[in-house]
Amino acid sequence: MSILKPPRGYISETDPRVSQVGHAAPPWLISYGDLMTELCAFFIMMYALSAAFSPTIQTAAKEVKETMSQEGIAGESKVTKDGLQITFQEQQKVPFFVSGSAELLPAMKMYIDKIAPALVKGVALKNNVLIVEGHTDNIPIATSQFASNWELSTARATTVLRYIIQKNGIPPEKIAAIGYGEHKPIAPNDTDENRAKNRRVVFLIKMGS
Repeated sequence: MSILKPPRGYISETDPRVSQVGHAAPPWLISYGDLMTELCAFFIMMYALSAAFSPTIQTAAKEVKETMSQEGIAGESKVTKDGLQITFQEQQKVPFFVSGSAELLPAMKMYIDKIAPALVKGVALKNNVLIVEGHTDNIPIATSQFASNWELSTARATTVLRYIIQKNGIPPEKIAAIGYGEHKPIAPNDTDENRAKNRRVVFLIKMGS
């Protein structure tokens, strides 16, 4: 049985690059498919890095970093693929909440007020939202009010959220609270200093689509 010669510019059906199902494809289609895959990956990467290219977010990050340095606030301010992330870490001499409680102490209120202008500026951008994360150390808690560190961290994040809304006017629809308990530590819970680092509040200005 003779095999017909493929039209000029097409691959033979017997070529191993050709699927056994369907029609023969022109050789340029392989390169074209690779190009489309690379372009898709490129635009996904650009979308993921959109926060890093936002002048407003970059400016807000710089302002917060300077404020934290001037006020001696432990933590960091950085731009990630999701947006601006601001972390307040407790220090043994500067607690944020009443022990075992979600009640804000004066130092934490002052710290929030200091960075509030940057938070307001960040969420003013279209579709941006502010997420407040609560984190604790791993010392167990079981009280009539909080069954575990999960409940405590969530209550603390919610308290911060309510304070920001009431004092700084961020619209409620643009802010949310999350509690992670002790499950996302940034340091080993082996010393008082490290446990204080893990007792933290994180503000994430998440970039919208």
